[in-house]
Amino acid sequence: MSTWHGDLHKKKPSGGRKRAYRGKRKFEQGSFPVETIVGEPKRKISRGRGGNLKVKILSDKYACVTDPKSGKTEKVEIIRVVKNPTNIDYDRRGVITKSAVIETSLGLARVTSRPGQNGIVNAILIGEEEKS
Repeated sequence: MSTWHGDLHKKKPSGGRKRAYRGKRKFEQGSFPVETIVGEPKRKISRGRGGNLKVKILSDKYACVTDPKSGKTEKVEIIRVVKNPTNIDYDRRGVITKSAVIETSLGLARVTSRPGQNGIVNAILIGEEEKS
């Protein structure tokens, strides 16, 4: 059972309820969130609307980290997830989402991509003062 993004369950602007005049449609179907963790690289390819392919990262141990001062980008290994402000539970479980702070061999970095949607972990180096 996947998620459903239809609006038949919502109320009318007047506050009354909408009566379902049809069933669910394929184009209203969503998908469950992919919770990317640190581990052996594992990807899943899903077909989207219009035949578009979406690469979802289930787990990965590398990130493309950019140094804003020099402008250079390197592929480095992720050591651990330091902090994830998205969700306290993600913080505890070490899930990588956008804006998560990860520890790499270059230092602390903030994730700027959406691994479950984009299929890559991009990050930018941050200073120690920005950690909290």
